[in-house]
Amino acid sequence: PPPHRPRGRPHARGRARLRQNHRVRADVCRNDRVIINRSFVTPRRARLRRAHRDDAKDAMSGIGSGYDLSTTTYPPDGRVFQVEYASKAVDNGGLTIGVACADGVVIGCETLVPSKLHTPNTTRRIGAVARHAGIGASGYAPDARAVRDRARAECAQYKSFYGDAIPGKLLADRMAHYYHLFTLYWSVRPFGCASVLAVKDFDGYHLYTLEPSGECAKMRGACVGKGKSAAKTEVEKFNFSEMKCEEAVREVARIIYATHDVKDKDFECELSWICDASAGEFQRVPDALAEPARAAAAAAVAGDADAMDAT
Repeated sequence: PPPHRPRGRPHARGRARLRQNHRVRADVCRNDRVIINRSFVTPRRARLRRAHRDDAKDAMSGIGSGYDLSTTTYPPDGRVFQVEYASKAVDNGGLTIGVACADGVVIGCETLVPSKLHTPNTTRRIGAVARHAGIGASGYAPDARAVRDRARAECAQYKSFYGDAIPGKLLADRMAHYYHLFTLYWSVRPFGCASVLAVKDFDGYHLYTLEPSGECAKMRGACVGKGKSAAKTEVEKFNFSEMKCEEAVREVARIIYATHDVKDKDFECELSWICDASAGEFQRVPDALAEPARAAAAAAVAGDADAMDAT
């Protein structure tokens, strides 16, 4: 006979056997109770669990947890977080403006001065990549320098192979492809800079924008970097396609000074162009024209600030 057990609560093994008898392996419905994972859960609790799980997935895809480690992983909503982070790096840099005028293209750049000991005009964001093309960038300066060097290599390679200057559309497409390559592999990161490309072709002057995602577009006016929304609003007020480059230089300088954030450090206003006045070559705007434009822009901003203080 089995050993005697005192009356009271059943033995631990008996309790486990009783629980096992009330569980099933399949998901069935019995007595208005949903059985999930071999344990009884009411329909309301099951709905709460599913809602919590869906909220957790949405939160994970929203903040990029687990999906922002490389550009080769898509979250459920189809975004590429590394490219978005690169765009944030561009927005933290200085403003770059490009406008296509009747006789050329003007590019202006807001170069932030990192220190009072900084030597002026030593960290430039605008540079020529060929005699007929130039590029300005916002974002990380080393990334912008790497992109500019690549554009120079593309121009030199095409010139060496074909014996002629590279067309502007082809140069823009090649640089956009170069940008896009850095969004395809887990071992590299996207460029933290956006560029504005000005070129002269056989059919006139053209302006292109290059984004960290590899997107390329031909524009009449382009703004990238910090304060681009306010600068775009100002650019849209003018019809630069009917304006000469000499007039556009003054307006571009005024927009850069007007949209500069007073919380930032001191800055330098770079101005370059490629137009009929420069004989179709990408050059810095001559000091005889650039310095008065900067002085007038600074005076206009100071006058607006005084008027606001008076009111």
